[in-house]
Amino acid sequence: MSNDESESPWEITFSSKAEKQVRQLSDDVRGVLKLLWRSLEQSGPVQNNWRNYGKIEGGKEVYHCHLNNSHPRYVAVWKVMSPEERIIKIQYIGPHGSVNYSRFK
Repeated sequence: MSNDESESPWEITFSSKAEKQVRQLSDDVRGVLKLLWRSLEQSGPVQNNWRNYGKIEGGKEVYHCHLNNSHPRYVAVWKVMSPEERIIKIQYIGPHGSVNYSRFK
């Protein structure tokens, strides 16, 4: 792999459910999601600088982080769909208390 290929941006997609969830977010949370999207696009799935970032246990290349500190607290869950093609799909954006992490394993 050449240096140009290793530095190409990641493609970020949204599941149909996540697309619907985005429309329900406040402008503030939507703005933070946009920052996460840009960070994923530039740096890939590992986002150590994001609050409560972590890999979902038992999941294959599935990660999450918190988008805000206030209540309700919102989280984003994303999965690497193709490391070779550098594709990440955001699968959930919503309240922390409503997410079922086991369904993303």
